[in-house]
Amino acid sequence: MQKFILSFVLCLLVVFNPITSVQNAGASGDKVEWLSFEEAVKRSAVEPRKVIIDVYTDWCGWCKKMDATTFQHPEVAKYISKNYYAVRLNAETRDTIHVGDMIFKYVPQGRGGSNELAVTLLDGKMSYPSIVFMDEKFNKIQTLPGYRDAKTLDQILNFFGQNAYVKGISWEQFQKTYQSPIQ
Repeated sequence: MQKFILSFVLCLLVVFNPITSVQNAGASGDKVEWLSFEEAVKRSAVEPRKVIIDVYTDWCGWCKKMDATTFQHPEVAKYISKNYYAVRLNAETRDTIHVGDMIFKYVPQGRGGSNELAVTLLDGKMSYPSIVFMDEKFNKIQTLPGYRDAKTLDQILNFFGQNAYVKGISWEQFQKTYQSPIQ
């Protein structure tokens, strides 16, 4: 139910957002321009794009490795900059996140806790790093838990970016035909 409500609110924001200008995200293409979730919603109202959300924590070693290697790879950064809005979301942020009329707060649990937006995006399966792919209307396409190297992420980015999943092309078929520029 939360997933439906989040998608509905985000669709309303995209349709009715009064923003009239947008900065060209990742114009240089040499590195990923990370946005807040709220900023991705605003930019998407002007120029719709798919959204990639890197859900991480400060203590996660694989998150740090993925940030330092995978997201720093020039081909990955270039593709994300041209085709997606990139959001980094610390799953344990204590900041309150506002999306339209919805408010996502930090919820303490034991010695830690999680932000409600991360819990919603990951369907309560808190695994780090996780990448969430959303379409131009902020409907979740897929959540992928775990570390991905640059070549693997390049394939996944192109699978969703080229709408292969919409065209009825299976992941296995796509992998056989897609030639990654990353060796």
